[in-house]
Amino acid sequence: MPDLNFAIVDADVVPFAASPTLLFKLRIGNAIEDEQIQSILLRAQIRIQATRRQYEVDEVIRLQELFGAPHRWGETLRSLLWTHSTAVIPSFVGSTLAELPIACTYDFEMTAAKYFGALTNGEVPLTFLLSGTVFYSHGESGLQIAQIPWDKEVLFRMPVSVWTSMMNRYFPNSAWLRVRKDVFDHLYRYRIEKGLQTWEDALETLLSH
Repeated sequence: MPDLNFAIVDADVVPFAASPTLLFKLRIGNAIEDEQIQSILLRAQIRIQATRRQYEVDEVIRLQELFGAPHRWGETLRSLLWTHSTAVIPSFVGSTLAELPIACTYDFEMTAAKYFGALTNGEVPLTFLLSGTVFYSHGESGLQIAQIPWDKEVLFRMPVSVWTSMMNRYFPNSAWLRVRKDVFDHLYRYRIEKGLQTWEDALETLLSH
């Protein structure tokens, strides 16, 4: 039966994708070196371990929407579920380097986007909770199936610069703002009536009043 170990060795930005996507490089090793892993159907739950880093003053200010006033962070600062991901790992013997893609959003209504967007530097402590199914063969035993134990966890400290680089690539000098449809209609009428060319012009005109 396979005895698998996992480690995240790197994170990078997918340069051309339909939506912002991070690619985590996952090293998988099998302690039984001569055992043939036919494939792995891998599932990952990724959590942000928000309590495992220090925050600068401006980060604390921006994170109050998530965690409340700083004096309450002893009670409110907590781990956050970021997302889930799946991957199919092809055949290997011994060890392999696989890729785990994570589709991301810049919608600041989403908790993870608010958290990442509030950080200016340093690292984001992540925990990857892994599960899935392993298809393998050993000697003359034929194809066999095993489950990845639920205690398989991988820790990785992702540089904040990776997230920033990704969003700058996909949305250079931009940010998303979601509003109710009636508010959007009102803002659209205002822009047309004032003869303003862009949404930035409309917002800056309103903010200047």
